[in-house]
Amino acid sequence: MAYRFEFASVFDYTPVLLTGIGVTAELIAFGAVIGVAIGIACAWARTQGPMALRPVVTTYVELIRNTPFLIQLFFIFFGLPAIGIQMGEMQAACLAMALNLGAYSAEIIRAGIAATPRGQYEAGSSLAMTRFQVFRYVVLKPAMTRIWPALSSQIVIVMLGSAVVSQIAAEDLTFAANFIQSRSFRAFEVYFVTTGIYLVLALALRQLLRMLGQRLFRRSTR
Repeated sequence: MAYRFEFASVFDYTPVLLTGIGVTAELIAFGAVIGVAIGIACAWARTQGPMALRPVVTTYVELIRNTPFLIQLFFIFFGLPAIGIQMGEMQAACLAMALNLGAYSAEIIRAGIAATPRGQYEAGSSLAMTRFQVFRYVVLKPAMTRIWPALSSQIVIVMLGSAVVSQIAAEDLTFAANFIQSRSFRAFEVYFVTTGIYLVLALALRQLLRMLGQRLFRRSTR
């Protein structure tokens, strides 16, 4: 018997899909902003921060980069309550994404900082800039310009990886897809549509980040 496609049964749940898309967008917005901020802080600590801080940051980066994201998520959501730290599904998902992106972006940003010529540090110091001003204006901005494409790709990867947050009942797009499939029993149609939505989200996010990079760093690239 030939299979009969019934995509209409999927689109009957359009409000559920839209809610899932909104939650996924919320997760990546929070995760990207906080994660990149963590990455910048860690990159500074590993290149110019106090020596006592570097082993701590290195341990965090290596721990996150060498363990599965799903385990990190489970540890935050299921493990931390054992020591009295309670949080909801969305809070745990946002924290896990931010910490995950922070570790990966730290290494990407550190590579950009490492490529900064020593003469730029000396030029900044000769202008009576403080160490913070040298890092912000002379080191960080050119470094971010160099590594922005790689950092953008990592943000997109984290967005796609956010699908696992449905495992703790965070109501993202994958959670919505699983819900619709359990009601309609149209697995092919549901996951075909969901795949298409993730593809569109990834392409849109990549384009948004490209435009953001051009706006933020256009002066540095002239």
